[in-house]
Amino acid sequence: MPYFDEMHAADGAVRSHYAGYDQWLGAQPPLAMQAKREEAELIFRRVGITFAVYGDDAGTERLIPFDLIPRIIPAHEWRHLEAGLKQRANALNRFLHDIYHDQDILRAGVVPSEQVLGNAQYRPQMQGINLPQQVYAHIAGVDIVRAENAQGVGEFYALEDNLRVPSGVSYMLENRRMMMRLFPGLFARHAVAPVAHYPDLLLEKLRAVAPPAVNDPTVVVLTPGMYNSAYFEHAFLAQQMGIELVEGKDLYVEDDFVYMRTTQGPQRVDVIYRRIDDDFLDPQAFRADSAIGCAGLMAAYRAGNVNLANAIGTGVADDKSIYPYVPAMIEFYLGEKPLLNNVPTHQCREAGSLAYVLAHLPELVVKEVHGAGGYGMLVGPAASKAEIADFAAKLKANPERYIAQPTLALSTCPIFVEVGIAPRHIDLRPFVLSGKTVSLVPGGLTRVALAEGSLVVNSSQGGGTKDTWVLER
Repeated sequence: MPYFDEMHAADGAVRSHYAGYDQWLGAQPPLAMQAKREEAELIFRRVGITFAVYGDDAGTERLIPFDLIPRIIPAHEWRHLEAGLKQRANALNRFLHDIYHDQDILRAGVVPSEQVLGNAQYRPQMQGINLPQQVYAHIAGVDIVRAENAQGVGEFYALEDNLRVPSGVSYMLENRRMMMRLFPGLFARHAVAPVAHYPDLLLEKLRAVAPPAVNDPTVVVLTPGMYNSAYFEHAFLAQQMGIELVEGKDLYVEDDFVYMRTTQGPQRVDVIYRRIDDDFLDPQAFRADSAIGCAGLMAAYRAGNVNLANAIGTGVADDKSIYPYVPAMIEFYLGEKPLLNNVPTHQCREAGSLAYVLAHLPELVVKEVHGAGGYGMLVGPAASKAEIADFAAKLKANPERYIAQPTLALSTCPIFVEVGIAPRHIDLRPFVLSGKTVSLVPGGLTRVALAEGSLVVNSSQGGGTKDTWVLER
């Protein structure tokens, strides 16, 4: 299967935006680069840049492997990506406001009503709530992949929209810090767009959606606690924004206002950047057995006395069964053609699609509609006959729980491996911030499938990361 190489053209020539870096890399002694890699690992370990592992190794902490070779994106490619991402975020926020208000898109039959109203992520409690600036997904992490088209050109696709509690931005920021520390001279040679202002941009968006009449809003980051896989990121972002990191037990609700317990006494909280799933936010409104939420939070939210980022109920728009309709949303709400294509998707709940998927399982990637982190999926070309047979049984038993897509030949970028430099498959997660305007820092988190031939880039499945450079000229 042909794949698009980010650094090299089909004839082996180095692409123009990598030319300067390639010359520099060729002049580096291999032992010096190996020493830099060991230095990076030591620093990451000291700082505690880890993620918690679930499943068989539950409770363990792992270092996300970091690669020294940056993924470089030329300015014109980024302009196209940025425009497509802003368009997509606008449409998704319009969709969320619509389904919790007039439901025009459902009445028009553009998106089937049962796909929304019967969705496990749809929250009837949100019906009719008016949110500041009508923004639901203040932070979106959109997974972008690139594959070679019939003309041999690398084409970007939007693979997934992460709107609930998208993670990974701390690794984007730390990867850049690490590269600037290890190779300061490289940044003098390249006009690399900065990303360090992301926490300031995020805080600005959060403060802007405080309840009316609040002049100096108190913003907090709400974490499930230190055993969550992304706890490093929760603490990192709170520290970078200069705001408090709180757990549910640090908050309480009185007269439909949210307060934080402090050593100086109660302090009203106006905006909560929550990193907790809907189900666990408020035991009075959702799961009664939640020990990590804040009782009464939903009532305060409905009263307009606190705002949450992201909003409750955003999960319905990043559900994989809704993903195929995003291009139609863009046309319905914005009257525009999508700038970023979706990956063709088969909805297994439809009999014809299910029959096709079952007949072509060895060629397809099959995902759970509510799945995340690379779990609950089948990569057909890499699966054994037994795994395919087992997955076919799951599909027949619960077809509505799955979607299927062709196996994209994800683009590759060189990484350092034990024997030198070799290509590995990558994706990109830019972080889109929505408010009165939509903005994003140039680049995002490039994730790498470290195993040769693997297409699974998730850190929970053994993937790594690298710095992403967007060139300013």
